[in-house]
Amino acid sequence: MASSKEWFETIAEAQQRAKKQVPKSVYLALLAGSERGVTLKDNVDAFGELGFRPHIADLPPHREQSTTVLGQDISLPVLISPTGVQAINPDGELAVARASAAAGTAMGLSSFASKPVEDVVAANPKTFYQAYWMGGRDVLSTRLDRAKRAGAKGLIVTLDWTFATGRDWGSPALPERLDFRTMVKFAPQAIQRPRWLSRFVRSGALPDLTAPNLAEPGEPGPTFFGAYYEWMQTPSPTWADLAWLREQWDGPLMIKGIMHPDDARRAVDIGASAISVSNHGGNNLDSTPASIRALPSIAEAVGDQIEIVLDGGIRRGSDVVKAVALGARAVMIGRAYLWGMAANGERGVNNVIELLRAGIDSALLGLGKSSIHELTPDDIVIPANFTRGM
Repeated sequence: MASSKEWFETIAEAQQRAKKQVPKSVYLALLAGSERGVTLKDNVDAFGELGFRPHIADLPPHREQSTTVLGQDISLPVLISPTGVQAINPDGELAVARASAAAGTAMGLSSFASKPVEDVVAANPKTFYQAYWMGGRDVLSTRLDRAKRAGAKGLIVTLDWTFATGRDWGSPALPERLDFRTMVKFAPQAIQRPRWLSRFVRSGALPDLTAPNLAEPGEPGPTFFGAYYEWMQTPSPTWADLAWLREQWDGPLMIKGIMHPDDARRAVDIGASAISVSNHGGNNLDSTPASIRALPSIAEAVGDQIEIVLDGGIRRGSDVVKAVALGARAVMIGRAYLWGMAANGERGVNNVIELLRAGIDSALLGLGKSSIHELTPDDIVIPANFTRGM
């Protein structure tokens, strides 16, 4: 049982604690964003523009949150979004896997993760492997075969990235690998965060900045920046490439990064199981509107033909309810659980998930809904021009 001092009551508080817990470079990497940060900010602010139409009597005594995504039963409509190299805690993705499994939900594992897919699937069997289009068809096939053998239940293909990495507030200075020279350089930052440093000292290991899932099992993985370079050098996929990928992967497949109804329709055409309405958390083409603004038109375009997940800007349970009401089956969270892990490790991740669960329940109660499956756009007050013409 976590003490009252360890437990945080909002995700905003988790972010504040994370900022105090981890070195400045690590926190800035978690914050991320691109260029002016227009999309980064809008992803969060857009939810505040949406209102509710509550009821006051005959409210349901019990509210149901369970649903299914990519064939997996989950206890609430919240999934863990894949994020790379989680070197903010010695357990990294394993902590996230254990916390999400305990909460009864699924997680996406980045191909840039710091822990092997085999270990993560063992900790949470409801794991979806995430891949970027990198290295060409033969290389990609080899990596996906490894994920299949490990027991990954689905594949997430992330396509929302244009390598727009400059930030007006400055990008963090992150090392390619942790050697003696690097440790000396970053020692002042680490010393200022003794609790973060002590976790790694007690674990007997330094933060791992490699990507083991991009190598054969047991072989050393490339550094994060080495993997990133391979990604940048690989030509972007065509829809024919994605149709080929759909044929190679015989399980559920999600296309992540949809912001245009035309792309949603193409995803349906190639036989994708799900799409993620996402702008890469504001780390893509800045000035792209918030993903929640794009959701209504995409839901209208593809309807019940494909599962829709919303990714971007989720900070409270009421945000989840708004997304589901506007057409999403579930949402994916990224920064929220990373802040939780930075603040309090595995228990911090669990804290974040349970905050969202409680917030969803409160919103359902106020709306007079006994299930998330009863939510419709009529439950939401949508201001004029909310969708920005999308």
